[in-house]
Formats: sequence, structure tokens, C-alpha cells
Amino acid sequence: MAKTIMGKIRSNTQGEGGITLGTYLFDCLKKEGVTEVFGVPGDYNFTLFDTLEECTGIRAVPTRNELNGGYAADGYARVKGLAALITTFGVGELSAVNAIAGAYSENVPIIHIVGSPKSDKQKQGKLMHHTLMDGDYDAFRRVYEPISAYTAVLTPDNAMAEIPKAIAIAKRFKKPVYLSVAIDLVQQPLALKAPKIEQPKTNESSLKSASKHARKMLKSAKRVVLLSDAKVKSWKWEPLVREIAEKLQIPAASMMMGKGGFDESHPNHIGMYGGKLGSEKVREAVESADCLIVAGFVESDTNTANETARLNPKKMIVVQPESVTIGGQEYANILGEDMLRELAGLGLTAEQPIPGADRPYNSGTQLDGSHALEAAEYYPLIQRLLQPGDIVIAETGTFAYGLSQLQLPQGATYIAQGGWQSIGYATPAALGACMAAPKRRVLLFTGDGSLQLTAQELSSMTEYGCKPIVFVLNNGGYTIEKHLNFRVPVSDQPYNEIPGWNYVKLLEAFGGDARAERVRTIGELARAFRDAELQRSDKLCLIEMIAADGMDAPAYLERMSEELEKQEQGGR
Repeated sequence: MAKTIMGKIRSNTQGEGGITLGTYLFDCLKKEGVTEVFGVPGDYNFTLFDTLEECTGIRAVPTRNELNGGYAADGYARVKGLAALITTFGVGELSAVNAIAGAYSENVPIIHIVGSPKSDKQKQGKLMHHTLMDGDYDAFRRVYEPISAYTAVLTPDNAMAEIPKAIAIAKRFKKPVYLSVAIDLVQQPLALKAPKIEQPKTNESSLKSASKHARKMLKSAKRVVLLSDAKVKSWKWEPLVREIAEKLQIPAASMMMGKGGFDESHPNHIGMYGGKLGSEKVREAVESADCLIVAGFVESDTNTANETARLNPKKMIVVQPESVTIGGQEYANILGEDMLRELAGLGLTAEQPIPGADRPYNSGTQLDGSHALEAAEYYPLIQRLLQPGDIVIAETGTFAYGLSQLQLPQGATYIAQGGWQSIGYATPAALGACMAAPKRRVLLFTGDGSLQLTAQELSSMTEYGCKPIVFVLNNGGYTIEKHLNFRVPVSDQPYNEIPGWNYVKLLEAFGGDARAERVRTIGELARAFRDAELQRSDKLCLIEMIAADGMDAPAYLERMSEELEKQEQGGR
């Protein structure tokens, strides 16, 4: 039986003078659909947690450390749209820095709430524990400035202005925001009314000019392709990009960081674009197009396949959240959703037929169940076993590159850190996804090395009644790093080896009702998957996959390693 983490309902949720800072904060989060708040208690945030315990409709989900709490909030926000995290001053908030930086990099909105020392101690510059012993109480807020869209120190006088403003900024820019509040001010009554938040609007003149330019480019193009990228997922543009593909009757491809942003079961979806590293068929369709409509583009090394992508800016209509660039000319103050609707409504249709999709794992051959586990066989098997509506979470490592090439079923959500790529992210993110969508099937794919960084959250999953199916690829170390460090032989990389854990026994050590199984063949993996599906309604299931070859990797990763080595030697 999962332990409940709902607090007792008490009557003193408001101070004598009215609603308190803390209850107002959590009320604002509830209005945004946030029903779980991740974090770790510490002596400077006790009043935040105490207030949260008194609130209805929103609860605390303590994690085993702040880093994991940040990752969990990240996974939650990707499913639900917004998340919240509570840490304590100094030691707690600094432990969460990596997770919050990742959310900033990946456009994930998190409200990060920090409990700080008493306000009078701060004013007096007292040397308190968890500080740098220099009396500077603003140091850690400044640390967060480059990785937050907004930072503020809350007081009863400014909370009604600052809290809605911070939430609005997080939602607008899809970035984390930072709110600090002294422990003695959380339960103080508020003083001011909340101001009205102005929402950004499209400049109609700019939109008209951009639409005219786009129409001219599209009308003269014989081959048009839509590229769906990362910000499509962050800004929830999935219906809009699908409408463009359907109205213009054009093919759509996904970029690596944008995987899952376009329905991969749709007849217009032709596959993943990965420059020289991905499908040659998709590459030909994209790079030979006369015009590319690129929604939510992130020009990173991941998306450009280590700069092997050949995308001509002169042929591109790039739609961003608040601007559009057409043929290299930028049009500012245009909301991306407005431009996408404009493109769909132009009344133009493509002249060329949509090419057939390229699915690397659509193997028609019957898998031999006795074969030892190899990437060439278990990725096609995983693709066959996915179901509509699944949440698929891929850890940074071999899984991230292998799973990027499979075809997702309709309604599936794909979560991976395509840009930040912090090893260990996926397990806590899976906790967040489970809490955000308890009725959906969550599949976590992680590696042995990655799991060793954040394995504690498996215990949180069992504690809070989460029931994902967890796949642990045991290949004896950091295989991804071994492939990327092509400069020296694998035998000279002892730092990429890890201690051998008994992953099947791990859940037993953490307690809780769970099922664990170790598999070595394709047949065993298929049976374990089916058994896990039968058990999933009752318990968390973990499948440890023993790789036959520690260096076995998906084809995409192998090509990437070869390309990096080639570039290092001066070739392109």
C-alpha cells in the first residue's frame, strides 16, 4: 500500500489579517493545474511545507534529494504544462541548480520556491548556517539569474504582484522562475491586490507582412516540407503543425529534439531528420525541398546532427514563439501560434506527392527469441510493444539515440533531454510523469550508469504508488561515453566503467511491492514485457536487460561516433 502524502486539513490556512503569503502562493499554483509540489524539507522551508500540508487540492511530493526533485518537476511539467519545486536556502537550492539549468535549456516551466532564513537575520547580515558566512543573502538568487527567466524575493507587501508575474513569465517563456521567501513571512497576511498581467499580443502589421512574404515563397515552391522541432512540444503547438501539414498537403519530419511533437502515426509524417546520421530518404526529402516550414527550431549540435544538416536559411520559414524569420528576414512581435494558423489558412497546396515514411525499426522479419540482446533487434521489438497514449522517457545515453529512431504510436508523449543531456535525468523525470498522469502507462528506459546517479527515486515511485515499467540496460558502464571518446581505446578508459549492481535486487532494498526480472535474450525480453503489462496495475515493474556486448549501440550512435572522429581528423 502506497503511503499517503496528503496532509491533514486544518482551519488556520489564513492569518488573522486575511489570506497568507503561503496560501496565496499555493492557490495560484492550483489555479494553473499544479496539484503536486516536489522538493526536500529543510529548516528554512518548514513553513512552506507546513502551509502546503494545510492546503486542499495540492500536496507535497518529497524526493530523496533536491537534484532529483528538480528532475521530477521537469518531467511533471512536460506532461502537465507547469511544475513547482521547494528547496531550502543555500545547500538545497544549489543542489537543484543542474536540474533547473536543464529546464531552462529545454524550455520547461518550473516555479522554484526557496525557503530562506528569518527576515530580521538577513537584514542584520547574521552569519547563519547554510550561508557563505559573509552576510550576503542575495548570493544564491544571483546564481539563479542566468538560469531563470525571472527571480524575486517575496514579502507580504509584494507577493500579490510578484507571484502572478513570475507564473506568467514561466508560462510565456517556458522557463523556470525563482521565488525566495523568508521562513517567518510565509504565514503572514498579504497587503496588496494582485495587478492585472498583460499578455503578449501579435503585431497585426508585422503578421500581415510576414504572411505576404511566406505566401510568395510557398507559391513559388514545388517541394515544401514541414520540420517540427523542440518548441512545438514546449508551446503545445502539436495540433497547429498537424493542421499545416494537412491543409498544405505536405510531408512532415521531426528533428531529434522535437521528437513526439508531430504525430508519428500520421500519414504525412515521413520520419526523423538527422542530417548525415539519420535516414537518407528523409534527408533527401528535407534538403532538396524548395521551402522548409520549421516550427520551434533549435539550432543545436543535436538537431543539426553534429553540423551535418544542410538547411538553407534562404529557403526557410522559421516560426518561433514570438517571432518569425522568412528567407533570413526577421519579423518581430508575432506569436508563433498566430503565424502557424496564418500558414494553415493560406489556401495553398503542394504539387508533389508525399513520399513514404522511413521507419528504421519496421522490420518485417520474425525475431529469433533465442538471440542474445542486441540493439538491432530489441529496438524493433520495443517499437512493436508500444501502445497509443504511452509516456516514453529516454535517458541520455545509448537509449536516447536508439529510441529517437522508433515510430511512436498515436497520442504518445516522448520525454528526453535532447539539449541539456544530463545523465541520471530520466528516472526522477519518470516519477514526475507518473505523478502528472497517473492513469497513463509510463515506460522508463535508462542505462545502468545513469541509474546509479539517481536510483533513489525508484523508492519514491513505490512509496507514492507509481507503477511505471522500468527498463535498465546493463552494458557494464558508460557505453555512450566510450563511443564518444574515440581518441583512445576502450581498454584505456577505466573511468567509463562502473560498479556492478544487482538491479533486480535494488527494489527489494528500497522496499515496496514491485516486480523485477533479468533478461538476456529477445524472447525473454518480449515475455518480461508482457508479464510486466499484466502486473502493472498492481506494482512497479523493472526489467534488467543484460547486453550481449558492452559496446553494442544503435546505428545512429555508431554513425555519430564515426562522424565526430572524421570531423576531428579534418574531414566533413
